[in-house]
Amino acid sequence: MVLIPGGTFLMGSEEFYPDERPVHERAVESFHIDRYQVTNEQYAAFVDATGYVTVAERGLDPAAFPGADPADLVPGSMVFTPTSGPTDLRDWRNWWRWQPGAMWRRPFGPESSIDDRLQHPVVHIAFEDAVAYAEWAGMRLPTEAEHEYAARGGRDGARFAWGDEAYPDGVAQANSWVGRFPYDNQGVGGTAPVGSYPPNGYGLFDMIANVWEWTTDFYTPRHVRLSDHPVDAGKRTNLLAAASAQEGFPDIPRRVLKGGSHLCSPDYCLRFRPAARSPQAEDTGMSHIGFRLARSA
Repeated sequence: MVLIPGGTFLMGSEEFYPDERPVHERAVESFHIDRYQVTNEQYAAFVDATGYVTVAERGLDPAAFPGADPADLVPGSMVFTPTSGPTDLRDWRNWWRWQPGAMWRRPFGPESSIDDRLQHPVVHIAFEDAVAYAEWAGMRLPTEAEHEYAARGGRDGARFAWGDEAYPDGVAQANSWVGRFPYDNQGVGGTAPVGSYPPNGYGLFDMIANVWEWTTDFYTPRHVRLSDHPVDAGKRTNLLAAASAQEGFPDIPRRVLKGGSHLCSPDYCLRFRPAARSPQAEDTGMSHIGFRLARSA
């Protein structure tokens, strides 16, 4: 782990997506954070030691899906599938599919494996899966503010962790999508082994891109400054409750994901930036979601 000295920084951005606003000063106490994202090898050690079964490996509750065919309520997870050409970018279902049998040990479905991917970040991790690992390791997940502060690497106010240009001198500084999304990827084309790209100013790898990372904070559609709502990180009211109810899942909290992933593309999802954030239902892992650990100093 790396010790990140406490300090203040400007959290958020006014340039890109509405939920990154308002920019506000945030203080962070000193803390430790993993130098790398948690890998398949590390997660396998946890499962071997504890017998833990992830959310993606459990059958779905028929009560939560009234009217569904019981044959469809099998363990699985969401897997990215590139399209054959240009598609409607307004509908994420064009490139995401529910894959029975997909889980952390079989990231693309029953016939896949992690045997040659042990140093890749573990994926298909739901929030409780990450928390279980953290508790086993005697650690915790970072807060949203801690993650953004650490991801900036000391570059307060910069658009990206490495400066203001997405691809300085045409070179990708993180494992993000390079090309036309979601069909033409001239980059890695999936996850990369942790540490494959240069570290940031704090010596941290893959704080940007590769896989999204869980934080403890509940998602809100705008930043709630502590002066506006003085509660501890991770305990703020979930302002997406109404939207969740409209989707038919009113009881599933959304947590903040940070860092972006290998699917982030300038023409669709310009979220491989420290200020970027994304809501994610606690019970849903996907093929581009992982985590890293933190602990107080």
